[in-house]
Amino acid sequence: MLALQIFFLVLGLALLVKGADWFVDGSAGIAKKMKISALVIGLTVVAFGTSAPELAVSVTSAIEHSTDIAIGNVVGSNIVNILLILGLSALVHRLPVQKNSLYLDLPVLLLASALLIGLGAWQNALQWWDGVILLAVFSVYMAVLLTQARKEQKRLTALGELSQEEAPKEEKAPKGKIGAWFSAMEQKAWFLLILIVVGLAMVVGGGTLLVNAATYIAEYAGVSERVIGLTVVAIGTSLPELVTSVIAAIKGETDIAVGNIIGSNIFNIFIVAGISSLFYPLTFTISNCIDACVALGAAVLLYLLSLVRGHKLGKVAGALMLTGFIAYYVYLFAV
Repeated sequence: MLALQIFFLVLGLALLVKGADWFVDGSAGIAKKMKISALVIGLTVVAFGTSAPELAVSVTSAIEHSTDIAIGNVVGSNIVNILLILGLSALVHRLPVQKNSLYLDLPVLLLASALLIGLGAWQNALQWWDGVILLAVFSVYMAVLLTQARKEQKRLTALGELSQEEAPKEEKAPKGKIGAWFSAMEQKAWFLLILIVVGLAMVVGGGTLLVNAATYIAEYAGVSERVIGLTVVAIGTSLPELVTSVIAAIKGETDIAVGNIIGSNIFNIFIVAGISSLFYPLTFTISNCIDACVALGAAVLLYLLSLVRGHKLGKVAGALMLTGFIAYYVYLFAV
């Protein structure tokens, strides 16, 4: 049985890598064809898609009354997303942070992180009405985001040209007949949609396989539920974000890389925690509060790093994030 779970672990990782590759290609292609900002695509389609494993794991954990895993998955994933994933992505490619993120998305993430701590600490649990509050705030945010996207699309249409960030990039000539065929098919909208759907299915399926296998192996080793939620499950469910953001950074689709993380973290708090609390109250202990404060601290660090050096996350920022991630995990296993 253990050998089978190790096989599922490797298979899940393989599905994640290739699925994320196709998902990024399809999403970026659709964004350019529809003249929609790649940042908006990253904050919505990519972010929600790669957060599907967190939603599935937390809701299932809430139904089974495993609240430490449900909360730990949300908080741990947000810590991993910023400190580990953006840290690694920034080392691969300098990541510009758009003004919209500085003025809207990052402040919303800070609000969401603080709201999670406040609601959870209020009655030492996230009740169903707290979930309703989180979902209501998220609805307002999405309405503002989509309104801005429509205004930007109308502006670009009126100008009759693409902005610099959306201008088609010069691509290398594809290698071989299959490469040439794939490159030609990427010019068709229906094929891009297929890439998104198939890529997303592979990402979610691969993430689910990997999480289930990793959780089994961790439980087999006798690790506590809270530590499983904050480490194995959090990192496992964040692997779609990790692979998607790093591959997007390598491909130069930096708006998707940054937007994916910010959007995923917002989605994790408002949607994943919000919906999970509707099924069963999520106990919020002192340890959970400390972990949530670390997640808020990571968001604050991201915001502060985004304000310097021309609003770009470079190697120094990436190194600082990774250092913070290592320090938190040292604390986690030392306590």
